[in-house]
Amino acid sequence: MTMPPVPSRHALGRRLRSELFASPLDGVISVALIVGLAAAALGLGHWATTQARWAVIQANSTLFAVGRYPEPQQWRLWLLTTLLAAAAGLSWGLLRGLPRPDRPAQRWPRNDRLALLLLITLALLVPVSLKLSVVIQLRWWLITALLLILRWAAGRWAQRIPGHWQRWLPLLWPLLYLVGMVLISGGLGLIQVPSSDWGGLLLTLLEASFAILLCFPLGILLALGRRSTLPLLRWGSVLYIEFIRGAPLITLLFLGQNILGFLLPGGLAPERVWRAAWVLTLFAAAYVAEAVRSGLAAVPRGQMEAARSLGLPLPLALLHVVLPQALRVALPATVGQFITLLQDTTLLSLIGLSDLLFVAGTVMANPAYLGRNAEVYLTLAVLFWCCCAALGLGSRALERRLDPNPLPSS
Repeated sequence: MTMPPVPSRHALGRRLRSELFASPLDGVISVALIVGLAAAALGLGHWATTQARWAVIQANSTLFAVGRYPEPQQWRLWLLTTLLAAAAGLSWGLLRGLPRPDRPAQRWPRNDRLALLLLITLALLVPVSLKLSVVIQLRWWLITALLLILRWAAGRWAQRIPGHWQRWLPLLWPLLYLVGMVLISGGLGLIQVPSSDWGGLLLTLLEASFAILLCFPLGILLALGRRSTLPLLRWGSVLYIEFIRGAPLITLLFLGQNILGFLLPGGLAPERVWRAAWVLTLFAAAYVAEAVRSGLAAVPRGQMEAARSLGLPLPLALLHVVLPQALRVALPATVGQFITLLQDTTLLSLIGLSDLLFVAGTVMANPAYLGRNAEVYLTLAVLFWCCCAALGLGSRALERRLDPNPLPSS
């Protein structure tokens, strides 16, 4: 029986020396980068703690979060946040608790422990630093505790869940999305909240999530249509993709806001928020189609021929053989498009929608907060970075799970 190697106390030092100071030039570059990053971090920390005036964020935290959403109805958003935290904890625990082909189940790997520490730190410090009320602080702490408890419980008992239940668990997120739409907009006995009252981070995430969810299947259909042997379908897909990719998004947003009201009969044109959401969806679908087309081109033609020789009809051969391989190749480019789409939601402020950038402009126009632009824009940058980083981390985790030849776990 082979015993695992015992880690040396000098292993970290040897690793740093080999990665950062392998040669004199590497050492000079590493030292210069470390000094530059340390100076930038110290300068930012000094400004944030001594010169910045964070009262502009503290006084307008609700406006940045939900815009003008009616205060008596904000309990719906707290309920939705609680449901999202519960679903995230369950999904996180199940992903870690169920074994993978390349390694056994790991309940608390190193990255999860770091994420746990970060979540606890944010939950404890952010509500206090923003000087939120005691009630709101308690809500945040309880929501964080719920997420972590469900993460622990799901990871501990994941392997006891029957296999047929595990196959249905991914449907929890689409169902939760529909429940969230009902909670936000109203219906089923809830008071209607007009979309004109939605704003801030709520509107940004809503527009981005709607476009991401719909542009992916539309992009797949466009990519398949562009490779079709039917001339009308192929050239129609080509014209659509090339037209959308050749037009600036802001132009399409203005067209969507102004032309739909004339083209559709009275009462059938969607509200301004949903017009923008559909424009974002149709715009992103053209770029996703090109990413999927590159994935389809990377799949050898022999895969389709082998599937057809086994008796699979064309739709099933595409669905079960070709598309899984193509989407695995196209995943990085597709997620990159999703991140770009999230950043493009800042253009909604130019057409009068109360997204994060519009709210920031409204706050900075207040005479009481003149000159506080740096604090506001830094807060927006951190919020967007967190959302984009979450998409990037999810993409890398999905790539590792879909990798047909995973590297052995260290």
